[in-house]
Amino acid sequence: MRTHIVWDWNGTLFHDMEAVLGASNAAFATIGIGPMSLQEYREQYEIPIPRFYERLLGRMPSTEEWLRLDDAFHDHYRELSRACGLTEGVRELMDGWREAGNSQSLLSMYEHDALVPLVETFGLAGGFLRVDGRSGPSGGQKAEHLTRHLAALGERVDPARTVLIGDAADDARAALDAGAHAVLYTGGSHTREKLEPVGVPVVDSLAEAVELAGRIAG
Repeated sequence: MRTHIVWDWNGTLFHDMEAVLGASNAAFATIGIGPMSLQEYREQYEIPIPRFYERLLGRMPSTEEWLRLDDAFHDHYRELSRACGLTEGVRELMDGWREAGNSQSLLSMYEHDALVPLVETFGLAGGFLRVDGRSGPSGGQKAEHLTRHLAALGERVDPARTVLIGDAADDARAALDAGAHAVLYTGGSHTREKLEPVGVPVVDSLAEAVELAGRIAG
């Protein structure tokens, strides 16, 4: 069976941290939290997202505050993300992985109906066995979504020969829960200092991540 990569989208294949920061600062303003720099954001960010807001507020946001934050973030993100592109080298890495006889899929916590046309805009959809975005409310964790994603891939993919490449500690926890491997990339939402305690390989480029994926699960 082929070695399989499950790619994360936001902050991994899609280089959108400036949009995420801008949308987050706009959301913070709705409940009186001051703006953050990108470094401050990456040092503080946490999944599930309500816990991130709890850290900033010093308490868990109320239901009303959470809805206000979530709506403001997504409204601004949709606008700001239009200026974002793929992480450097993504097309070549995906092509090389496929040409080596391996497979890949995409799993994101970005809303499914928004994710699919965006992936298609970049011409990447044909390179994946499957593309899944989030269904249901935002703010949750990836583990249950990965379980469903792997189940839908069925016999085409062996979790033991699967590597999830993402930018968040939550990506690694989801992979380990599913019996898969993980490699974490420092170019997205988390600093290296926040990723290393999870106990999986941490790399500074997607090229390193793909090379490691081949060694870990090949």
